[in-house]
Amino acid sequence: MASKLKTRIGSLEMNNPLLTASGTYGNGREYSSIIDLNCWGALVTKGLTLEPRAGNSGVRIVETPAGILNSIGLQNPGIEYFLREEVPFLEELEVPVIANIAGRRIRDYEELARRLDPISAVAALEVNVSCPNVREGGLAFGTNPDLVFEITSRLRKITAKPLIIKLTPNVASVGAIAVQAEKAGADAVSLINTLMGMEIDIERQKPMLGNIVGGLSGPAVKPVALRMVYQVFRQIKIPIIGMGGITKGEDAVAFLLAGARAVALGTVNFVNPQAPVEIKEYIGQYMQRHNFSNVEEMVGLAHQERED
Repeated sequence: MASKLKTRIGSLEMNNPLLTASGTYGNGREYSSIIDLNCWGALVTKGLTLEPRAGNSGVRIVETPAGILNSIGLQNPGIEYFLREEVPFLEELEVPVIANIAGRRIRDYEELARRLDPISAVAALEVNVSCPNVREGGLAFGTNPDLVFEITSRLRKITAKPLIIKLTPNVASVGAIAVQAEKAGADAVSLINTLMGMEIDIERQKPMLGNIVGGLSGPAVKPVALRMVYQVFRQIKIPIIGMGGITKGEDAVAFLLAGARAVALGTVNFVNPQAPVEIKEYIGQYMQRHNFSNVEEMVGLAHQERED
C-alpha cells in the first residue's frame, strides 16, 4: 500500500501526499519526541527570514469556535541560525525537507534562495508571498500578480530546486495569481494561506490579538480553501498543494479530488499530533475501497462531468 501513496511535486518525490503546513510544526524537532517525523511525505519548515525576528508583541494566538487566529509575525532565529543549528538535525531525516522563505523585499527572497540552494538537506523552497512589501506600503506581495511573477522568475534563475509559491486567499482572484506563478516557472503552488480575521474581548472592549488582526486557520476555512483549490485546478497545469482546515482523512481526500496533488496539515497538529498517521491510513483504505492504484488517479476527479 505504501507505494500507492507516492506522489510528486516537480522533481520532488514523496512517499505519501501529506506535508506539514509551515508555521505550525516548527522545524520538526519540536514534534520529534511524540511522532516519527518520517511518517510525513515532506516536512515544511517554519518561515525563514534573513535576520532574526522576534515576532509581534502581545497576545499572538486566540482560539475560535472552529480554529485559531494567529498573529505570530514570522518569529524565527534567522537564516544563520537555521543553517548552523537546524540543518544538521534535518540532515538525519529520511523525509524530504521544504524550506519556507519570507522577506520584506524581493532581494531578501533572492538572498535566502542563494543561501539555501547548495544545502542538500533542503529539497525544495516554498515561497511565502503573503508577506508585507515595504516598498508598496505594507501590501502583501501575493496580492499583486506582477510582483508574484517577478519574485518567481528571479528565484527560478537562482535555484533549480522545486519552487512552490504559497498563495494568499485574501485577493479577488487567487487563480490569476497562480497563473502568473506558473508562467514565471513555479513548479507548484500551495493554497491557501490563512484568511484575515479578528476577535474582540467584549469585557475589555479591545481586540484580543496584540496586532488586532491575524490569520484564521482550522476547520472553519476548509470550504473556502477547497473551493479555491477546485477553481485554481482549472486554471493551471502545475501541481497544487492544498491546505486549510484538514482535520481527518475525509478532508484530505476531498482536497485530492478537488485537484490537489498533496495536502498540508496545520492547525490539526496542535490538537492531534497523530493526525498524519491516521489520515495516511484513511487515504490508503479509501483507495482500496475505490480501486485506485495510486494517489494521482484521484487528483481532480471531482471535475468529471456530473451524471446525476
